[in-house]
Amino acid sequence: MAVRPIVMADQPILRQKAEPVARITPALRRLIDDMVETMRAAEGIGLAAPQVGESLRVIVVEVPEDEEVPGSGVLYVVINPEIVEASPEIVEGVEGCLSIPGWYGWVPRARSVTVRGLNRDGRRVRIRAEGLVARVFQHEIDHLDGILFPDRITDPTRIWRVQPAREAVPEPVPADVSPRSRH
Repeated sequence: MAVRPIVMADQPILRQKAEPVARITPALRRLIDDMVETMRAAEGIGLAAPQVGESLRVIVVEVPEDEEVPGSGVLYVVINPEIVEASPEIVEGVEGCLSIPGWYGWVPRARSVTVRGLNRDGRRVRIRAEGLVARVFQHEIDHLDGILFPDRITDPTRIWRVQPAREAVPEPVPADVSPRSRH
């Protein structure tokens, strides 16, 4: 497994529709392993193959049950995912994206969804997700269709940037002040 670089929002691959996976191969399984490793290393809760430079319809989702314990949630790997049912109830929630670091916004999404696709072994899966897990599935499947979360924001005043906290760096002592001159 390897941590791959995450593709940033200005790269064209994030605006393209990803290609369906035709066969489960050892290379695809390595990609999936790398995606899980990359998502965890970046402290993310979801990742789509285009975000690591692969135009394939593959997503990984892992929402921790305990925020203090990474990897404590269920890991979902879905190949060729599609939403086959979405609740009519729409809820807004704050989203960010590993490909758009520092930006957050209020995004409307279905409260629950049913996703179907294949697992890493090529077996059919059907996943019923609610709340945050449903939101992450919708976000990652959007990536496969070239859609980024700001595209879903209905009110442009509801997106913002958070500057990373700067670590305090000790300032150098001016040359004209020596420790002996202090009282």
